[in-house]
Amino acid sequence: MVRAATSLVLVLLSASIGVETVNVGDGGLHDVGSHECRDINRSTIVQRVCYDRARLHLIVGIQGSYSQYCELSVETFDAFMAAPSMGQFFRRNIGEQGTSGRYNCQSDRRPGP
Repeated sequence: MVRAATSLVLVLLSASIGVETVNVGDGGLHDVGSHECRDINRSTIVQRVCYDRARLHLIVGIQGSYSQYCELSVETFDAFMAAPSMGQFFRRNIGEQGTSGRYNCQSDRRPGP
């Protein structure tokens, strides 16, 4: 019994920890290891949300594709997560601002590694 438990612990300790990346359409692969990611079940539009509070960087999975948004305040993120309709909140307050607006991740505003 002790031998089996020891073997199990050794296997678990030697297992490699995978890095999670997502393919953001406008920016290639992004490591979301520093982000807090949540699968969303209460929205028909928003499927996954990953947010890095330190870098104010949001990655959103919508209907199978990911987009990123930079310099998104913690307050805006918290309001997004608490909104009765995440899809409506996203479209009105984040998505419309992302392409060329204030949350656009221009190369000089993209979060570092």
